[in-house]
Amino acid sequence: MGKSAGSSALPSEVFAFVSQVNAVNVEISVVLGRSTLPMQQLLRMGRGAVIPLDAKANDEVWILANNHPVARGEILISDDKISISVTRAADVYDFMAGSAY
Repeated sequence: MGKSAGSSALPSEVFAFVSQVNAVNVEISVVLGRSTLPMQQLLRMGRGAVIPLDAKANDEVWILANNHPVARGEILISDDKISISVTRAADVYDFMAGSAY
């Protein structure tokens, strides 16, 4: 017989599920800004080429988990280390619209 609709998972089932979720790796990436270039210009770029971005120095960056926006953050530089401080949750609609505020 199956569980009734109101029953909860057994503790061992919950533990197994949480263990499986904790074992999942998530790729984190940070988007500093965006740019739109003609393909011809992109193909001519070589070493040392500079790509202008739509972001300013103090703008928040996008934090992505598996290419999905999850948070906004600030760049922190300490000695030779770069890190990101999470400032707030991401608004996926702003990300899709290309907002950089």
